[in-house]
Amino acid sequence: MAGTPVARAATVAGRAGRAGGPAHRAPSGARGGRRPGTAPVPEHDGRTALLGGRPLAGGARPLAPAARPVPSADGERGWTPRSAPAARPATGTARHARRRTATPSAPSSPSSSSGRFLFRAAVVTAALTAVGAVLGLVRDQILARYFGAGAETDAFLVAWTVPEFASTLLIEDAMALILVPAFSHALARRSGSLFGDPVRALVRATLPRLVLAVAAVSALLVVTAPLLVSALAPGLPDPRLAVDCTRLTATCVLSFALAGYCSAALRAHDSFLPPAAIYVAYNIGIIGTILVLREPFGVRAAAAGVAVGGVLMVLVQAPSLVRELRTRPVPKEEPVPVPAGDGRLLVLGMIAPVIVFALTRQSQILIERFLASPLPAGSISHLNYAQKVAQMPMILSLMLCTVSFPVVARALAAGEAEAARRRVERDLLLAAVVVLIGASTVIAAAPQIVQLLFQRGAFDASDTSATATVMRVYALGLLGQTMVGALVRCYFSAARPLWYPAAAMATGLAVTGLAGTAGAHLWGAAGIAGANALGITVTAVMLLLGAHRQSVPIDVRHLGEGLLRLTTAGAWATGAGWLCSVAIGPPVLAVTVAALVVVGVFVLFIGCAAKAPEIPPLPRSACRRTPHARRRAASNAADATPVGGDVPLDRGQPR
Repeated sequence: MAGTPVARAATVAGRAGRAGGPAHRAPSGARGGRRPGTAPVPEHDGRTALLGGRPLAGGARPLAPAARPVPSADGERGWTPRSAPAARPATGTARHARRRTATPSAPSSPSSSSGRFLFRAAVVTAALTAVGAVLGLVRDQILARYFGAGAETDAFLVAWTVPEFASTLLIEDAMALILVPAFSHALARRSGSLFGDPVRALVRATLPRLVLAVAAVSALLVVTAPLLVSALAPGLPDPRLAVDCTRLTATCVLSFALAGYCSAALRAHDSFLPPAAIYVAYNIGIIGTILVLREPFGVRAAAAGVAVGGVLMVLVQAPSLVRELRTRPVPKEEPVPVPAGDGRLLVLGMIAPVIVFALTRQSQILIERFLASPLPAGSISHLNYAQKVAQMPMILSLMLCTVSFPVVARALAAGEAEAARRRVERDLLLAAVVVLIGASTVIAAAPQIVQLLFQRGAFDASDTSATATVMRVYALGLLGQTMVGALVRCYFSAARPLWYPAAAMATGLAVTGLAGTAGAHLWGAAGIAGANALGITVTAVMLLLGAHRQSVPIDVRHLGEGLLRLTTAGAWATGAGWLCSVAIGPPVLAVTVAALVVVGVFVLFIGCAAKAPEIPPLPRSACRRTPHARRRAASNAADATPVGGDVPLDRGQPR
């Protein structure tokens, strides 16, 4: 590249920037105007070059206006100094030429840059997600040790339905699916906005209304707590304790809404560290409050800990969001009002599909608690402990989809449907690998896992056996849970959310209710868990079949074949892990060996399969490219402009 005109232009620009002025000044007459029919040349300050309103990727210095390559008569790109005026191409060609010549002196592929960013974001999110998950297990261990799996814990878990419901609606699903695309659109407009800031305009238009609405809902839940408890769990022997706990947990509706708003805004700004830390703060608040207030208040201390944890979730994010909003100075005068197009995203008609989907999805917990309340005491607790442990692989598998969701939203905003499709398909396969390995391990060694985590204090061997049975049944639906959480982003990444996900989720909920009614009568808590797995699997299949018609045109056949082969590998790995766990006595050794065997058999099956699914790694390593591929990627680096002026998309080669 050192001998090409593009490289020479970049070298001249770099020297001019270091010297504090252009490398070759044009005559005064040349600066005063331009020839008729030629494109204007924008002025630069030597520090920033704008291509279509976006800064150059990688912080590269712009091409100095002293000289620029222009097409010669034979069609090849020649070298023409500005001091010797030459005919410039037309406007469209000039814009293309400027984009081609603004190559950094050390170009890098946008796909590798995007891969490195997503890898770092995924590592940070994974680390904090793992810490939060471990603290969640510690929290559940403390509950099991001090309160066991009896009527007192059942009362608290009924009250815990409120924060679980609020978390899904206000943090994980509805809030993120609405606000991440909204902030992505505002950020895409920010680079071309001369007056005002579209991002701050969006905050001013949405945050006050959100606070008023959720504060009213929180107050209403506090007042109507007795009616809510009787509707959620009519079979509780002593509902008064559940009412007290519900009034404490209802305060988290406001704090969760603020936490979800901050998380969505920060993820759209490509800031993943504070949002990933919210559940660390949440669980620390619960654990600390239980340890301090357990003696005088009993299980009510856990409900108070939910309120404290919600406040901590906001505090760990608010400073970062304030810094992001202050990065762009606002002009003193705004003669041109900022367009309020993004505000339409929060009109009820636009957000209704997302809200209905989130409410319907979380209603599975309502059905479980309702059906389990007439069962023997401790059934709700067994369902809760089994669900918390079984869903850990799903949480880790959805981590990557959470990181890449803003990238997909920006791709759709810029019309890059093909790039969004490749990103989503890659994420789905990677998420399926993680969740199937975790589900296989859970099914193979469920009794040993529960014994290690919970069997102490008030949690005895009978509770271990009941919880392990429910956990194995729950794990059958983990792939469906993951696919629903990942596929719904394809439907809600565009500016106009669709009703199909809500309809699919309603169908799955109906299946859960009908099957759960029969299953609870026949098999108790295990039957309820089986109905949950069946309902969410039906929803996942419906979302997968309808995905190719939506904003992200997923190749359903290719993806379905890959998922089927991965599921087959998971079945073989589960059988091998179960045989090892049965043959080994000590729980720690049994779980360790079962996990290693599951991973080994899974990888071996995939490697030996006749048609192994294509599961590319997240970071595309440059060392695995041939020299020709590296030269080709470097020559095309300037053509791949970052979407929205933010993180460049992964522009891997299509299949």
